[in-house]
Amino acid sequence: MKIEERKISGVTILDVSGKITIGEGSAEIRNKVRQLLEQGDKDILLNLGEVSYVDSSGIGELVSCYTTVTNQGGQLKLLNLTRKMRELLAITKLLTVFDDYKEEGAALASFKS
Repeated sequence: MKIEERKISGVTILDVSGKITIGEGSAEIRNKVRQLLEQGDKDILLNLGEVSYVDSSGIGELVSCYTTVTNQGGQLKLLNLTRKMRELLAITKLLTVFDDYKEEGAALASFKS
């Protein structure tokens, strides 16, 4: 798994690619989100458009990151869910928890409201 970080209008965008699975993949996201929170970056957009596979551990880690960010007064939103990822989040009813967007501009604008 690979994570690239960029910042636009005060929102940190994490472009994630590869697999989010038990062990290294999910730990990387957790560590990155915690690092951002420690730096005071509380508005985080996870771009998951290049994620090829997510297992149950990866889903759990996304929920854990969402909870951690929210509890610290921040926002974590999802961008570019793949069809499989969207189906997985729908089955688990997590689509009702996460704000997700198909376009980066709309996602960035949502942080201002």
